[in-house]
Amino acid sequence: MDILKPSRLKRHDVIGIVAPASAPSTCEKIDKGIRYLEKLGYRVKLGKSAKKVHGYFAGKDANRAHDLNAMFADKQVKAIFAVRGGYGTPRLLEHIDYTLVKRNPKILVGYSDLTALQLAIFAKTRLVTFSGPMLAVEMFEKMDPFTEEFFWRIVTSTLPIGKVSNPDGQPLKVLPALPKSYEAVGRLIGGNLSMIISLMGTPFQPNFSRSILLFEDVGEEPYRIDRMLTQLKLAGVLRKVKAIVIGSLIDCVPSDKTKPSLSTDEVLQELTEDLKIPVLSHLAYGHMPRKLTMPIGLKVKVNSRLGTLEFLESAVK
Repeated sequence: MDILKPSRLKRHDVIGIVAPASAPSTCEKIDKGIRYLEKLGYRVKLGKSAKKVHGYFAGKDANRAHDLNAMFADKQVKAIFAVRGGYGTPRLLEHIDYTLVKRNPKILVGYSDLTALQLAIFAKTRLVTFSGPMLAVEMFEKMDPFTEEFFWRIVTSTLPIGKVSNPDGQPLKVLPALPKSYEAVGRLIGGNLSMIISLMGTPFQPNFSRSILLFEDVGEEPYRIDRMLTQLKLAGVLRKVKAIVIGSLIDCVPSDKTKPSLSTDEVLQELTEDLKIPVLSHLAYGHMPRKLTMPIGLKVKVNSRLGTLEFLESAVK
């Protein structure tokens, strides 16, 4: 099945704002994010439950799912941006109208908890989505210029993205040292590692066969990273993929430094060294202010001899 690409964003287009996961600490962050988009020349439509709070969710499940479906159904809305991540997106997956999404492909932007929704949408519709900045996280205050420039370029331009580089030329690390093949081409599938694991064994798990696996995470101790990667290995995922690209693993360190522990880098090395596929790490992607936006589902080329990641096509049409 061919992938679906959304249409590129143009000035004066309407951007829908939804909160599929948690609510921001204050609604002021939403208001500031909206002003940022309006200053760039876009119009904004706010989801009905975007400012609601229900425990650690932004409103009840039915309300959050309704907002998402309504934004895909609205012919005026050309893109959908998430307020923030947090918790709760997986609870919506059974309530999303995937036929509606497929008939109305649109730019969908978010990361962290939004990974569950993005992978479910790719599994059901093959729509390319964007693991990138969110309204009440990066957009409500001055965005990092590197993050900002790259994000707007890939959602507004129909030119092939090409090779991507970390800010300030920070090189990607290559693991393991001697893979069977130095180069691989496939669809980029992944996002937040914890969310990838949450979909295993569900109808919303994407097909990882011959894909390029991407993951990042935050606040997970090495033993938890170990456990999640071991689950992917035992489930056969790591044997199916053609390459692995690892983003930032922020604060993924032992909480008790008096106890023996492997480092996160040691965990990554041990669990990938026998795969004989290209593995790149330390990509500027994930829970960090200065980062690359990753189009999920797009065709990429990984070269571990050169330590490069190249997108072979545009993310929008």
